[in-house]
Formats: sequence, C-alpha cells, structure tokens
Amino acid sequence: MNRILLLLLFIGQVVLGQTKLTQEEINLLNESVKANAKNTKTIVSDFVQKKHLDFLTNDIKTEGNLIFKAPNLIKWEYKKPYSYIAIFKENAIYINDNGDKNSFDLSSNKSFKHFNKLIVSSIKGDLFSESDFIINYFKDKENYLVKFEPKNESFKKMIKSFELLFDKKTFDVVEIKMNESNTDYTKISFLNKKLNQPVSNDAFSN
Repeated sequence: MNRILLLLLFIGQVVLGQTKLTQEEINLLNESVKANAKNTKTIVSDFVQKKHLDFLTNDIKTEGNLIFKAPNLIKWEYKKPYSYIAIFKENAIYINDNGDKNSFDLSSNKSFKHFNKLIVSSIKGDLFSESDFIINYFKDKENYLVKFEPKNESFKKMIKSFELLFDKKTFDVVEIKMNESNTDYTKISFLNKKLNQPVSNDAFSN
C-alpha cells in the first residue's frame, strides 16, 4: 500500500493520543455502560464546570454539587462563585437564582425535552442510540471517549455535539462536554462521585 495512504489512515485512527475503538471494543463498552446505568439508582457528586467562550480570554469556572435520583430527578447546585440551583423534575425545570425563583414547562418544548433527556442519560451514561446520534468512539490509556452528533436539527441548534468521557475501569462518566458551536463549549468534570446512596425526594424540593 502507498506509504502516504498508510500515513493518512494512521492519522485518521489516532488523534492527540486517542485511538478509535474496534467493533468488539465498542460492543463491550456499550454493554458495560448500559449495565452500569441500569444499576444506578442515585448519584451524589461534586462538579467543576468550565464555560469556554471564544470572545473571552479566560474560561468561566463554577463549582457545585449534583444530586440525581432515578428515573429523572436532577438537582444542580452551583456554590462558587455564586449561588444558583436548577432542579429538573416532573417535566419542568425549577430555578432558584440566589433567592429569585422561576419555573419552566419542559413538556411543551421539544428542544428542552431533548435537552433534559440528554442530561439524564449523560449523567447515567446510558446514551448509545444510533437512531438519534452519529457516534464515534475513542480511547486513551485511562478513558473511553464517546462523541455524539445529534441528528435532530432543532436539537442541534442548542447543542452542536457533545462528548462523554468514561473511566476505563469503572465505565462511569467522569466528564461531559457540550459543544454549542465550533469554538464555544461547556465542560463538566465530576469529582468525589458516590453511587446508590440514600437520597430523599426532599432534596429536590423547590
């Protein structure tokens, strides 16, 4: 085979230390992640969020806590550098912006319904639908990286693409990256994650 062609094939397989998964590896990852998600009833975790906007010199960094309870209760509580809480439950999102409370109906907006489903599935790691996404799989020494491109055009106006980073040993989601455009993105890294601890519904009160 032509040496130049071999080089191009190699470059296509390896990007910044990441290698594409074989079909056998993809099947194993899918099965393991889905088994993990099925057994995950609650998640309690710290998180660090970095918002990258191309026109800003520095990323916007925030920190807080996440609480998840199956099937679809989620609470994002931002603590630094400001106080902000977003609770997803009963097809609605409830916002508490430093004491200023609002709520929005998700069921009447298809794009927000897609977004809510994305958040729930991303946190659990159960998101491998070829009918909804164009999916590419990569790995490095410590993690699996799965890249998703939504096929739904209205959803793509909100999220151009997103990425899930899985720990190789536990098949647990350690990072979510949502690309709003070619240059702007939001990256959420999970720390001190604890699974299947008792979580009261009171944790999701408005």
